[in-house]
Amino acid sequence: MGKMAELRARLASCDLCPRECRVNRLEDERGVCRVGRKAIVSSYGPHFGEEPVLVGRFGSGTIFFSGCNLKCCFCQNYEISQLLMGKEVEKEELARLMLELKRMGCHNINLVSPTHVIAQIIEALPIAIDLGLDLPIVYNSGGYDSVSVLRLLEGIIDIYMPDAKYGDDEIGEQLSGVKGYWRINREALREMHRQVGDLVTEEGIAQRGMLIRHLVLPDQLAGSERVLRFIAQELSPHSYVNIMDQYRPCYLAHRHPSLSRRITRSEYDRVVTWARSAGLTRLLC
Repeated sequence: MGKMAELRARLASCDLCPRECRVNRLEDERGVCRVGRKAIVSSYGPHFGEEPVLVGRFGSGTIFFSGCNLKCCFCQNYEISQLLMGKEVEKEELARLMLELKRMGCHNINLVSPTHVIAQIIEALPIAIDLGLDLPIVYNSGGYDSVSVLRLLEGIIDIYMPDAKYGDDEIGEQLSGVKGYWRINREALREMHRQVGDLVTEEGIAQRGMLIRHLVLPDQLAGSERVLRFIAQELSPHSYVNIMDQYRPCYLAHRHPSLSRRITRSEYDRVVTWARSAGLTRLLC
């Protein structure tokens, strides 16, 4: 069975992500992500707010998929991830969006929140490639990904850009509503790095490899020191890591007292110090 056929077949008892809801999405049943047979696209276009190695001069060609397998209480895009703003698209339409982003001059196709719709994406990609798509494909996920699915993406995904959100399973369950985030995230990051290695750029633009995002949370809730030490010691000290400072209370963050404020400068600087002490050499901070 080919990769596309296997991913499509897995929709019949969906286990595309570690939640393994087992609903029949081929019959448009909905699990936790609340997306059925067709992918839902919220928006697409050149994005200039991504990492410089993705943005370049003409922007990263982002496609924002609605729905998510995470339930982050502080999600800054909750209208998309939780309220499902967007429209369902057929595979031909999704391929057309990719080609339009190429015509706009974008440096890559940046698939935002692809985990729960990767089968639909893989159905669309060959159509776009047959019509001339030749840009790097970016898998931009929350990091709660199934290794068995990631293995099917080997040779298809050029750039993996996962979050490494938490260094503790209990915090992951409290803040994102999933079990085993830290364990599953480590397994996923190892597999992604095995496939593509450290980030490779040409003339400052990412071509292949891995880029990891870590959002600093108030009161060190993200377990940043443990996350960064894992990246340096078990992936590579040359991992490209974006240590992000843009946390702000959104969505349901008010339900958690520690999340009701932005981070302080000293909290952020402490995480950067930990990253450097761990031996990480390619930091965006």
